Amino acid sequence: MRRIILSLLASGALAIALPALAQESKPLAGASITVLMPSPQRADIAAEFEDETGIHVDLQTLSWDDIRSRLVTALVAETPPADVTEFDWSWTGQFSAAEWYMPLNDVIDAETIRDIGVAKIFTVDGKLLGIPYTNDFRVMLVNKKHFADAGIAQMPKTLDELVAAAKQIKAKGISTYPVGLPLSATEGASTSWYLLTKAFGGELFDKDFNPLFTKPDSAGYKALAFELMLLNQGLVDPASTGLKDIQINESLFAQGLTSIMISGEPGRLSQMNDPNRSLVAGQIQAILVPTESGETRSFGLPEALAIPKVSANKEAAIAFVNWFTSKEYQKKNLANGFLPTRTSALSELNAEGKLQSGDVLVAQSKSAGALFPQGTPPWYPQFSSGVNTAINSAAKGEMTVEQAVESIAEAAKRAMAQ
Repeated sequence: MRRIILSLLASGALAIALPALAQESKPLAGASITVLMPSPQRADIAAEFEDETGIHVDLQTLSWDDIRSRLVTALVAETPPADVTEFDWSWTGQFSAAEWYMPLNDVIDAETIRDIGVAKIFTVDGKLLGIPYTNDFRVMLVNKKHFADAGIAQMPKTLDELVAAAKQIKAKGISTYPVGLPLSATEGASTSWYLLTKAFGGELFDKDFNPLFTKPDSAGYKALAFELMLLNQGLVDPASTGLKDIQINESLFAQGLTSIMISGEPGRLSQMNDPNRSLVAGQIQAILVPTESGETRSFGLPEALAIPKVSANKEAAIAFVNWFTSKEYQKKNLANGFLPTRTSALSELNAEGKLQSGDVLVAQSKSAGALFPQGTPPWYPQFSSGVNTAINSAAKGEMTVEQAVESIAEAAKRAMAQ
């Protein structure tokens, strides 16, 4: 009888202890948050996070170009667009000035911040406003099979070699329009022009934000002329004036209809080489961005997760940010097209041979400087809108190169004055 009683007491103690242990390991179990990120995202993100933490996630996705409008509309009205949101590098100046997001310095451990070097792009006046989750920088993506089928043995290092390769691919009938280049009035058109401005050896502005792209011998002027040359010589699909970069990636490049993505995203390598999501699996590789001089250049466009000050669920939101940007999850999330922002994760993946075009990506990342060495200005969104609107007009034949760059300069002037 004594043994039975002790056994029953032990069972009761265990029954009491198990919920206590569960509560300790999942202190926020039962909480709910909304997360807003760009599409596409893996459908099982919410389930994985809830399984580990007990926190329910309503994961919402929009196209990148639609997210900012939703954020601004909600935040101006002091309504939470979500508990955790996308926070792009280009919004840092504007969102910091508006004081819409909570500083994360005291809720993210110092080792994480040290491991994620690009976090400094999201730091303004000592306040860390976002934790980068994807190490986006520009690299060139190519279909190596198309190059081989065209008899091209060496990947281009200069812009002249790039044009020659595209013409050879077209002449062989491998691709009607071998160069993927967004020319619509969207952010993808802006970033492609920025990259080509770097490729021609220049910058957009001087240290005082005076435009450096209006003269015919300037890098920005040459970059736009180069884009129109590719279009006019039939190397870029004329339909690109109405296509976003995601459409060119998924409807053209991933279908084998395009051979070269001028402004490629390294995180897309896994997606493009996944036979379940691409018709060109095993054919896509990254190459260093060709330039006028032959010495590669690029720039970084990291994306972060951030927490609006008006969020009512900050503690659970912080838990999601920490989980999604952890080394373990970043390594796993490579398969979803996200290149790790953690130096430790990137190094481990490359050493393990799990990073496609790993040596190229590591080398390109070293050349990926800031687009604005002076810091991303608060008027960047207005400037970018002026950039892609002018590029779209020039691509449609409604403006000359000279008129387009003058229009961009005027857009910058207006943006600064607001």
